[in-house]
Formats: sequence, C-alpha cells, structure tokens
Amino acid sequence: MTRLALSLRGLRKAYGNVIAVDGLDLEVRVGECFGFLGPNGAGKTTTIEICEGLNDPDAGEVVVLDRTWARDAADLRMLLGISLQETQLSEKITVEETLTLFRSFYGVRGRPVEEAIASVELGEKRAARVGTLSGGQKQRLALACALVADPELFFLDEPTTGLDPQSRRQLWDLIEGFKRAGRTVILTTHYMDEAERLCDRVAIVDHGKVIALGTPRELIASLGAEHVVEFAMAESGEPRPGEEGLPDAALASLAGVHGVQRENGTVRLRTAHVHQTVPALLQLLQARRVEMSELRTHTATLEDVFVSLTGRHLRDA
Repeated sequence: MTRLALSLRGLRKAYGNVIAVDGLDLEVRVGECFGFLGPNGAGKTTTIEICEGLNDPDAGEVVVLDRTWARDAADLRMLLGISLQETQLSEKITVEETLTLFRSFYGVRGRPVEEAIASVELGEKRAARVGTLSGGQKQRLALACALVADPELFFLDEPTTGLDPQSRRQLWDLIEGFKRAGRTVILTTHYMDEAERLCDRVAIVDHGKVIALGTPRELIASLGAEHVVEFAMAESGEPRPGEEGLPDAALASLAGVHGVQRENGTVRLRTAHVHQTVPALLQLLQARRVEMSELRTHTATLEDVFVSLTGRHLRDA
C-alpha cells in the first residue's frame, strides 16, 4: 500500500465572503514532487499554509506524514522543511550564523550547517551578511533554512518567483536533488515550465478547487491535441460582404482541429496536425478576405490545459 505524505479531505477556508479553499480533497504520495498550479488567488498558498500548521481550516481533515496538527504538532515541526513565498531573515547576521540559528531548533536531528551551505552553493557567501545578498542568493538561503532540518517533507511556496533565469535553474537543480534523495516535495507555482520539469503530478487549482489532477503528460494529453495554433486578425481586416468573418464552426472544420477558443482578440486552435491546420487556416483567411496580424504555433503545455478548462491564463490574477 502506498504511503501518503499528505491527505486532505473536504478542506475549506473562507475569509469573510471570500472562499479561498472550497472542499478540497487531495493525496500526495511519499517520494513524489507534487505541484499546485494555478493563478494568483486560486487558493494555493492558503492550502499550503493550512498543511504547514500556519493557518487553521474552517472545516475538513489534514493528515501530514500520518500525523495531525491538533495531536502531533511538536513532531511535525521536526519533520517539515518550509520555504515561504516571502521569507524575512535578519539582514545583520551572516549566512552561516543564520543557518546555525535554524539548525539549533532541531536538536540531534538535522543536517550540518556546512552541508546545507554547500547544497545551495553559498560557500563563498558564508561570512556575508544577509542584507548584502542578491535576490537569488536570499532565495537559496531561505531554501537552506528548510534544508538544514533534514526534513521528510518540503513545502516550497513559489520558490522561484522574481528570480532571474540562472537563479531559477539553480533552484530547480536543488529541488531535483531532493527528489533523488527520496524526499517528498510539495511545490506551488504559476510557472508552467517549472511544473512540467519538476513535478511527478500536478493539481490545477482554481477558485479553491482542484479542477484537474494528473502527471503533466496526462494533463496535456487530455487536450486531445499535441499543438496549438494562435492567431490574431488585423484591425483593418474586414470580411467580404455577405461573409460571416471567421465563425467557430468554420475554424473547427479545418484539418486537424480539435477545439477553438477565443480570448482578447486571439483565436486558439488545438490541433493534432499543425502542418495540415496552418495551410488550411491561411486558405480560409484568404477566401474570407481576412487579414492576420499574428500567427504562432507551439507544442501544447499545462498553460493550454488551464486555458481550455477556465478560459483564462495561469499567470492571470
């Protein structure tokens, strides 16, 4: 029987009239990297804060590593590593002093400070004060503060938000190291490439509910098409008199097309055969005397899954 690192049943949390988490059910297996994917305000951070014991649910059950916060809070604090969306550390002390302080919270349990520093590649900054670190270095230090506990379960809430591409990839490498060590990682993010690279399974969350769950490949396959063709019509482009422009029915009948969606002037076609769809689309535009201002194609991603489910982009607030 598969051991669970996290089990949520009927989880609910509201702030006045705003429902942040709405009856959420979820299971995370030991040893997997599990991603919460969704736009800002979807309920990801609230859910994670409840799991971390930083917030209380209005209803529902939370079991973390076979323990509950009501009964086993002291044990759980020794078993979890937490990197918050924003971590405020004392800027007057050094990197080494910061990690020595955090290491002292865990008694005989925990990893050596030197090992934690090496894991996040901050050896050259060991004696530097926190206030002198770059944004990416501070994020890595925050991760090291979670790592020094040698936890069984890591909670990483938007760990790469605001980082430059090089710093993001360094953190990705570190998270992949956690996975190789057999630790469980729960990651919240609104970056699709991050989720596709790091996560074994993903829950897409919107308005406090899980609207899709599976591996990145399974979720993308659910679209029924491997590619997306996006185009926009030029403002000056007018349909020929007597024509109806580009109705969805005409677009849906194009070769290879499995779905049509419109958003803010952009038309998105989900297609299994982009080499057939694009020529057919250009022929249709010419026949209808419609001018096109943009044309893009890409392999389907988790973003396309979210747009298909909600009509909105993951990065939308």
